[in-house]
Amino acid sequence: MLRVIRGWVDRYFGEEEAVLLALLLIGSMAVILTMGNILAPAITGLIVAFLLEGLVDKMTTWRLPRWLAVAIVTLLLMTLLAIFFFYLMPVLWQQMARLVGEIPRMLTEWQQLMLLLPQKYPQLVSEQQVREIMNSVGSELRTLGQGVLTFSVANLPVLLGVLIYMILLPILVFFFLKDSDQILRWLGSFLPSRRPVMNRIWQEMNDQVTNYVRGKVIEILLVGIVSYVSFFILGLNYALLLGVAVGFSVVIPYIGAAVVTIPVLLIGFLQWGIGSDFYALLIVYAIIQALDGNVLVPLLFSEAVNLHPVAIILAVLVFGGLWGFWGVFFAIPLATLVKAVLNSWPVAIRETCP
Repeated sequence: MLRVIRGWVDRYFGEEEAVLLALLLIGSMAVILTMGNILAPAITGLIVAFLLEGLVDKMTTWRLPRWLAVAIVTLLLMTLLAIFFFYLMPVLWQQMARLVGEIPRMLTEWQQLMLLLPQKYPQLVSEQQVREIMNSVGSELRTLGQGVLTFSVANLPVLLGVLIYMILLPILVFFFLKDSDQILRWLGSFLPSRRPVMNRIWQEMNDQVTNYVRGKVIEILLVGIVSYVSFFILGLNYALLLGVAVGFSVVIPYIGAAVVTIPVLLIGFLQWGIGSDFYALLIVYAIIQALDGNVLVPLLFSEAVNLHPVAIILAVLVFGGLWGFWGVFFAIPLATLVKAVLNSWPVAIRETCP
């Protein structure tokens, strides 16, 4: 048994770089799990700087000095943050509060519609079954409403955290972009000069993760804006709230679109009933989802990560459970990192062994 374990260790950890890479992965995981909340502004700033690096590089090709390109991009980021926190957030909050306040009315209308089912389809459902379903759903909705109210009251101190983010995030992004070369050189000074495994993993990850993250941000914005404009034109209640929900639903592959469909169609049904307006909403929403899946995704992710759907779902569950929204957002890049490490590690060891 000891000989088998020794052989496995010699095969996969016989090189200095392999041991160092394992320590880096374990150390990074430990730091994020134990200090993720404390380092959240720095991690967020690093992610945003990573997203904006391409825009800075594009501006430098226009013969702008890098410091000027970084300053322009940082000013653009501050403008977008101000619009989001001072315009979009209050409107979203108002619509969410109004939606929670209208839950009793929606529940009453839903109960009236449910009571008609035994009359129309007595062979399928009885009145007692309908009342049991109504009582169960009503209890869950009341619990949900109380939970939302408790959450909103208990998290008023979050406003202080928002102000901290608004101050720290642009500063961190500015310095991450301005001194990116110095930071990379400093980090590289702690690594061995000969590092074929890390170079191979970096080359495999860099283009794919860059394209994926930027493409996903563009997809969220386009799908969210198109959904909001469509819902607004149709006259759907809570158009902005539902548009934001549809936009962020693309973060979770396969699951997000199915989950967000329920509130969109439910609010449309309770607002209009079964009629031309509801059918128009159904058609428009189906067109948005079809264009997203068949046109936008292939266009943005032409170099898509080759992962099995089961691997993607497992990555969403695992990383989302560990790190919440950011874990879900980066589930596919993190799964790609795991795949790159698994693919590159044994190959590099075999190539370096005599």
